[in-house]
Parts: sequence; structure tokens; C-alpha cells
Amino acid sequence: MATRLIDLSMKVHNDMVAFPRVVRPSLAMYESWEEFAERIGAARHGADSLAASYLVVTGDHIGTHVDALRHFRKSGGGPETIPLEYCFGDGVCLDFRHLPFGAGITVNDVKQALDKIQYTLKPLDIVLIHTGAGAYQESEKYLTDHCGMTGEATNWLLDQGIKMTGIDAVTFDPPVWAMFERKQFWEAHLVMREREYYHLENMTNLDKLPGHGFKLSLFPIKWVNTTAAPVRAVAILDE
Repeated sequence: MATRLIDLSMKVHNDMVAFPRVVRPSLAMYESWEEFAERIGAARHGADSLAASYLVVTGDHIGTHVDALRHFRKSGGGPETIPLEYCFGDGVCLDFRHLPFGAGITVNDVKQALDKIQYTLKPLDIVLIHTGAGAYQESEKYLTDHCGMTGEATNWLLDQGIKMTGIDAVTFDPPVWAMFERKQFWEAHLVMREREYYHLENMTNLDKLPGHGFKLSLFPIKWVNTTAAPVRAVAILDE
């Protein structure tokens, strides 16, 4: 049986679109191939082109990343405490592209999406929320044109035994303008204050996934005491 891998990760570069108040990354060449050879002393022996390196300065919420409990709990664990068994498992992709921009995904919306793919959730399934925003991550509308999870729907997923989720949008909640319009702020994120769960943001290529029947690999970098960490998210499909 052949295996196909699908990259679900956002590109990270100097000019990327980033969430408000999250500083764009800075990726700059620190030392060229020739500079390394010269400074280490190898150039005078004829080895005049060796290793290059970059200086990378970035926030913990840039690109595809997973939020740790510390993001909303001062005493919460950082990414290094996320159980590895939550980061690899059966994937479920729920399609909410039909919802209007700014909508909050309800429990009924989630149940309807599951009915559509004829699937019943089991503990430790990894649930992906497909808003469609992953298709235009290089555009400013990426910050505004998507739906997002409500606190109620997030709690319902946790009641089914879900620990890890993800979304192809800049935030797991509805966009900032919708939160201000409703005067409800980060209600899905705030579930983390009371319950253990984790979500990825800035995923992409969810349109290439079936509703279920695939594996997900979502391991974060082992950053200590940060509020999030980058993830190279990959779907694994047997064909």
C-alpha cells in the first residue's frame, strides 16, 4: 500500500501575514558559505566555500504552531509538557466553508459536519476545522475572512475525548472584528483556563484531506515555558 504525505504547514518568511500584535519573523543570513570558510580558517587551505547559516528571530505564534496551556494560564505548562500521544493519531477534517465570515461554529454545526462525513468521534481523535482561509494566507483578508470555534463547541469536542485540534485560520476563534462586534473575546481559547486541550493555528491544505481515514503528525518543537511552539504539520494517507 502506497503512502501519501500532505504538508499542512504555513510558509514562514519575512513578509508573511501575521496576527495583529504578533511581530513578523526576521530571517537574515548571519554568515555566508564563504564567510564561514574564511572565519574558521579553512579558506587558506583551499576550502573556500563551506557552511552558511541564518539568524532567525520569531515569535512563538508565527506560522503553523500549537498553543500551550501557558498561553492562557500563568501557571500552565509550555509546549514541552504537551503529551506526545496527543500529537499523533487519527485525523478528522470538518468542513465549515459554508458558514459566513465571522460566524461562531456551534455544537450543532459540528454535529452536522460529522453527520456529513458519517463519522463518530472517539477519544484522542485529532479534529481539524476547515474554514477555507488556508487558501489565502498571503492576503490581508486572511485576518478577517473566516469563521471560528465557540467555547460551547470547543467544550463539546473535549467531552468526546478530544485533546488536540487545529484550524486553517489565524485564530481558533472567530476573527477579531467579529469578537468585538459580539463583545465575546477568545471564548474558545479561554476554555484552556479550565480544561486541558491544545489547538494548532495557521494550518493549510485542509481541502486536500478526506473527512477521515488519515493520520496526523503534529509534533511541536520542544521550547520550554513559551506559550506556543512551531509545528511541521503533516497528514499521512494510505492509498
